[in-house]
Amino acid sequence: MNYAIVGAFVLVLGAVLIAGVLWLASGGAFKKNYDLYLAIVDESVAGLNLNAPVKYSGVEVGKVKNIQLDPANSQRVRLIFAIERGTPITDDTVAMLKTQGLTGIASVELSGGARELPPLPASAPGQYPEIRTKPSLSARLENVLTNVLAKLDSTSSSINAILNEENQAAFKSALADIATVAHTIAERKDTLDAGITNAASTLENIATVAHTLAERKDTLDAGIANAASTVENISRATAQLDQVIERIGRSADAVEKMGNEVAQTTASAGNTANSIGADMKRFTAETLPELERLFGELSVLSASLRRLTEQTERDPAGLLFGRKPVAEGPGESSTGAQ
Repeated sequence: MNYAIVGAFVLVLGAVLIAGVLWLASGGAFKKNYDLYLAIVDESVAGLNLNAPVKYSGVEVGKVKNIQLDPANSQRVRLIFAIERGTPITDDTVAMLKTQGLTGIASVELSGGARELPPLPASAPGQYPEIRTKPSLSARLENVLTNVLAKLDSTSSSINAILNEENQAAFKSALADIATVAHTIAERKDTLDAGITNAASTLENIATVAHTLAERKDTLDAGIANAASTVENISRATAQLDQVIERIGRSADAVEKMGNEVAQTTASAGNTANSIGADMKRFTAETLPELERLFGELSVLSASLRRLTEQTERDPAGLLFGRKPVAEGPGESSTGAQ
């Protein structure tokens, strides 16, 4: 009876120990919660295995749970990440493949994930949130090397095309000409030195003239301004001269017209003078005698008027009451006078 109880106790205790070990092995109280994310890469994922680490700023925060080709495009690979809940995965988070050392074992490196941004949402219900990717360092190097090799190949082809037999012969001829020119220059070194000295002197003179012009900049500016003003005045004078010439032309026409009119007037004046001569003759014969008689009567009348005026001045009352009788002289009497 006691052996049976002891055996049962040992079996129960062993089962509990095994369950505890399995529970601890699976995480137990330290088990973490993970969220699943999707990433699509456009390059080879050679060296990346399932359960490969997913790191954020060098700290492991998850694992690669699934690797498969994209059904819509076989040139791309779909990766499913299990990342610890609470890791800052936002819209600016970027995933990149990273090779560890020389072993070729790859991992996934996350970057970005600003704290002030909201968590990365799923594009549609029932789908995983998609983390953006960028080419890995090896992919970028491969692209650069490919482009460099392509350019080197193109350059090599161009060089081969340039260095054909015809161009080689032309290069040899050009090199021979260059050697001849160099030999000629060496023989005429003294002449060239003299020419260089003259050129230096000429440049120095030019620099002196430029310096002088710079010092007299204000004077030159004033001269240019005066020249511009003179040209403007000449332009205005030319415009006015055209008007004056036009007026002179009109005046010449008027003078010509006036000359014609004067000629006509002169002819008319001759005719008028002839008519006036005949009239003067008639006037002299008929009118002058009458004028002479008229002038004689006017002289008599003028003398009478003068005597009347003198008498009026001496005796103004006589104009109204008549002339007073003249006083009797000595020895005269009224009777005798009568």
